[in-house]
Amino acid sequence: MRYVYEVYKAGSFSRAASRLYISQPALSAMVKKVEKKVGMPLFERSSSPVHLTECGKQYIKTAEKIMDLEEEFACYVGNINELKTGHLTVGGTYLFCAFILPPVIRQFQELFPYVKFSLFEGETPLLERKLFSGELDLLIDNYPMKESIYEKQYFMKERLLLAVPASFAGNQEARAWRLTAEDVINGVHTKPEIQGVDLKIFAEEPFVMLRLHNDTRERVEEICKRAGIQPSVVLKLNQLLTVYHMTELGMGTSFVSDTVVKCMPPNPRIMYYKIDDPAAERNVYFYYRKNRYFTRSMAEFMKLAVPPCSA
Repeated sequence: MRYVYEVYKAGSFSRAASRLYISQPALSAMVKKVEKKVGMPLFERSSSPVHLTECGKQYIKTAEKIMDLEEEFACYVGNINELKTGHLTVGGTYLFCAFILPPVIRQFQELFPYVKFSLFEGETPLLERKLFSGELDLLIDNYPMKESIYEKQYFMKERLLLAVPASFAGNQEARAWRLTAEDVINGVHTKPEIQGVDLKIFAEEPFVMLRLHNDTRERVEEICKRAGIQPSVVLKLNQLLTVYHMTELGMGTSFVSDTVVKCMPPNPRIMYYKIDDPAAERNVYFYYRKNRYFTRSMAEFMKLAVPPCSA
């Protein structure tokens, strides 16, 4: 197409060949090949300069439309690369969407205002299905996804703590292990010299827990089994924040992540305790589908969320 167009612009096969840095016979052969494919001649070769046939005029009009579309598409790709257009959809559970992601989203939108950003919150099974289907570009979660399907990038470490209403009697016996919200916010519970509480002290207390089939509940089951206790569960809920609020109201002892404690206003009505068990620690990752194009918008969002020094 471009060879034919160059002959049209130059009005001569020899001048077009010179501009294209090929021989005139090679150019003539290429144009004849196009004419054979079209089924009609494109040029009147008897005149100088050469003129287009009626079919040739339509061919050039079509070629110009194609080249305009190619240029428009190249411009679009350039805009995507420069993040002057495009979209990004990130998913997470309510805790991450409400408290962890907003500062990153604000930064991203300030830097790249032309990228359409969408945030989707839901429970992990639904989020994973949307990530698999391509409805989500990125997913932040503390639940381990299949490494054969998803790539991951470390975001942060979470630790499960025992949260006990301050009014519960067990706090007196466990006072040597007691931590305040300020201690958790300052990372005191992460220090190796701080010992975990003996969970048997609270074995007879009422517990508020998440329902089955989520990472936190599975870890709590392991922790309790190894500690040799069988908690009396008075409420089963779907959200970790709801569990935390029930503990605030004195409804029962619970297992919550330090992420929750750091995100909520310090509450003196709750006492916290470190748990010495491997299941009490977990990593939070950003996940994305393997073998899927990693867009510039995804890369820039990840840079903001996970600076190189913390990766």
